Amino acid sequence: MNVFLWIVAGVLAAAFAAAGVMKLTRPKEKLAESGLAWTEDFSPGQVKAIGALELAAAVGLILPPALDVVPVLAPLAAVGLVLMMVGAAIVHLRRNEAQMLIVNGALLAPAAAVTPEQVAGLYA
Repeated sequence: MNVFLWIVAGVLAAAFAAAGVMKLTRPKEKLAESGLAWTEDFSPGQVKAIGALELAAAVGLILPPALDVVPVLAPLAAVGLVLMMVGAAIVHLRRNEAQMLIVNGALLAPAAAVTPEQVAGLYA
């Protein structure tokens, strides 16, 4: 991975790791109080599952290329994050939370940019 890709992947991984840990460690009610109103539409188990997926994707962006073990996992993690942000955007649209689409877009764009770069790097 080149330096730019490492920086983008690192920032994405940090953001999603923090979000995932937060969803895994805080009760659903506390998350809703702290501004994550969308959690009201999901069960506590679903919120924890979303957090676990975010954390797994964060680890998948960094560890496989860093350790050079199963490097195909990194672009798959990035694709997973893209799909997660598309799903998040749909939830925010249904809830009339258009302002949150900016956050979704800000996270989706780098994840989408990382994906083709990593896939190309696998076969170079």
